[in-house]
Amino acid sequence: MSVESFTLTEVKVAPTPPRPLRERLSSFLPQLVLAPSLLATFVYVFVFGAWTIWISVSNSGDLPDYSFAGFHQYADLWVNLRWRIAYTNLFLFSTLYVIGTMVIGLTLAILIDQRVRAEAVFRTIYLYPLAISFVVTGTVWRWLFNPTTGLESMMHQLGWTSFKFDWIVQRELAIYTVVLTAIWQASGFVMALFLAGLRSVDPDLIKAAQIDGASMPRIYRRIILPAIGPIFIAVLVVLLQSAIKTFDLVLAMTQGGPGIATTVPSIYVYDLIFQRGQLAEGAAAAIMILVALALFLVPYTIWTNLRQRREARDG
Repeated sequence: MSVESFTLTEVKVAPTPPRPLRERLSSFLPQLVLAPSLLATFVYVFVFGAWTIWISVSNSGDLPDYSFAGFHQYADLWVNLRWRIAYTNLFLFSTLYVIGTMVIGLTLAILIDQRVRAEAVFRTIYLYPLAISFVVTGTVWRWLFNPTTGLESMMHQLGWTSFKFDWIVQRELAIYTVVLTAIWQASGFVMALFLAGLRSVDPDLIKAAQIDGASMPRIYRRIILPAIGPIFIAVLVVLLQSAIKTFDLVLAMTQGGPGIATTVPSIYVYDLIFQRGQLAEGAAAAIMILVALALFLVPYTIWTNLRQRREARDG
């Protein structure tokens, strides 16, 4: 049989019918929903961030002036005593606030994790400060710390005339009143995060350790707390962001006083831009706040990416 006797049969593939318009729109619905927030985030972070950087090296005063003026605004910033005190207060406040809040929040979470009675009531009480704004919190605690109206005055009326609690009017101690107030405000939130982490640990691991004769403190130290390590990192980042951006609490409690003892960078930026009309130097101070935030967020981002790649590689 010759090759010519074979006939090739063409196989025709039916064209795929077009998808209905509703189905096509539904496939783009997630992108459409996220687009406005992504656009707003891009403008807010990158566009305004670039604009602030340019303003910080310009001749801007009360109004923007886009002529380049060099980096003398940053040099002038670090010569200023008030700014140096504000930046020192930022790291002092952040350190004490983060450590104190995490210690108290973790302690409360461990206590509640013991399945105590009226657990829901305790959780509500501890979480209640989170529902109060920093302005209200600062106003109330300013009254409590004030020696003429607060705890000291009450003790004097009860007959304890030697009692002293006037930290808020002492330059060396005023910043610690802000720290104590901030810890009170955020401890319940941290407690809730840690409690969720503690409840997520596999109970079989705990039972196995108890069968082996391990005590509860040893179980928490060797098994439970290492298992919730990522929650520690997440809480740390959230608290650091909150500490670096602290503004309303300090403004309500001390307004940066007495003198400039409790001034933080956000208060200094507000004063430069809105009170003194020094837009360029205020923008430079805002960039330095961003640098302080990046000192914590950039290592966290790198660590998170490395951990995800390691987990993906290990399967």
